[in-house]
Amino acid sequence: MRFDTSMQVRLEQRMKLAPRMIQSMEILQLPLLALEERIQQELVSNPVLEMRDQDDEPREAAPEQENVAGPAEEERPLEVAEQAGADEFDRLQAMADEWDGYFDQESVPKARMSRGERDAKLDALQNTAAPGENLHEVLLDQFAFFDTDPVIRELGAAIIRNLDNNGYLRVPLEELLPDVRGGATGAQAEAALALVQRLDPPGVGARDLRECLLIQLKRSGDDNALARKIVAEHLHDIEGNRYPQVAKRLGVSIAAVKDAVACIQHLNPKPGASITEEMVPYITPDVEIVYDEKQKEYRVVVLDERTPRLYISQLYRKMLHRRDLDAKTREFVARNVRSARWLMEAIEQRKSTLLRVVQSIVKFQRAFLDQGPEHIQPLKMQQVADDVKLHVGTISRAVDDKYADTPWGIVALRRFFTGGTETADGETIAWDHVRTKLREMIDGEDKKHPLSDDQIMERFKAQGIDLARRTVAKYRKIMNIPSSRRRKEF
Repeated sequence: MRFDTSMQVRLEQRMKLAPRMIQSMEILQLPLLALEERIQQELVSNPVLEMRDQDDEPREAAPEQENVAGPAEEERPLEVAEQAGADEFDRLQAMADEWDGYFDQESVPKARMSRGERDAKLDALQNTAAPGENLHEVLLDQFAFFDTDPVIRELGAAIIRNLDNNGYLRVPLEELLPDVRGGATGAQAEAALALVQRLDPPGVGARDLRECLLIQLKRSGDDNALARKIVAEHLHDIEGNRYPQVAKRLGVSIAAVKDAVACIQHLNPKPGASITEEMVPYITPDVEIVYDEKQKEYRVVVLDERTPRLYISQLYRKMLHRRDLDAKTREFVARNVRSARWLMEAIEQRKSTLLRVVQSIVKFQRAFLDQGPEHIQPLKMQQVADDVKLHVGTISRAVDDKYADTPWGIVALRRFFTGGTETADGETIAWDHVRTKLREMIDGEDKKHPLSDDQIMERFKAQGIDLARRTVAKYRKIMNIPSSRRRKEF
């Protein structure tokens, strides 16, 4: 075997994103609530970062010419390593204590102000709302009131922990038995499940939709024998809108079946979601689109009043000018000052980019804002990107999961971007407009003789809109409109 050594020269191109650019893209993509949470995290982890109230006088910003970076700092990580924590914070605390006597008499109020700022920061962090209870916690609290033996109690807790967000048990009971200390039987598992199914909201602990509805009907206490019979034996027929067949098999009138179905429709097929939905936060718009009566045009306002105003602590910035500061502490402070500055710049860049993007959207969707959502125009992200001279990926991040408060209500920014189709006259109309027309056709149809997809297609064609039958069916399903057979009323 022969070995040779040689030298080769290879030329290649690589695209590397600096941490600063990565952070800017992450901040841009965050909606308002997530941005506030991110800022709170940075306030906890970065000791040089301070916040002030909206009505406070702006503090002195960190000077741009201040040399805290050093060579090639753009590629250094933004976070402080875990092992660099305790010793460096102790050193900073000792340094801060030493600086308490460093200020002259004239600067004493500034030192007090710094401590006050720190108190305000801690107060704001401590006043952050704690996360609410989830479904499992709510049910476990209720289950604790049952007086039962330890095995069934352990099985009940295991069942509750395996419920999905809708309150259903998707795991076979047999799979939970090996987890019980000392062993358990199938009968004990069934007894534990029966206790879980007595918890609120009614219907939790069910293994399928049929069982979920039956639990709710049983606990309602009403005279609903027919409804229970239909759920137990004919639920599939009711889903298929086969009322006459159900009435014939049960020996009752169609009117009686309709009354029983109306009772069933008042039940909750996803009982666990009623608790989960209570914890979902309200949508907070990121921008507001306001019509200016004087200028006769729309004005875009970025809603950042709730976002904390950040600045770099004067105490730590002055530390960097001390000649007797050891190298390790200087690097720690400089790294955090640099990280804080990047964060503040990323937040300002997010605001500027969001403003430009929404202003461009307003320009393209003036008809939507003037006349309503049914007048939305076909719009692609590339059109906005070309208008504001940004990459289409930046546009996507800027509108992702963000909302605008418009004269027509709160609208997702992505809602303004929609495709379209051409009419027989060569006019381009948005798909949203097509869906609006589809909804109008369905709402105005004869419920005893509902329109089929072929009939809807022909009606569109009569209006100059040429759609395939599969396109009609696709949009009908997207809009959660049942087929004509299921829409038929008896």
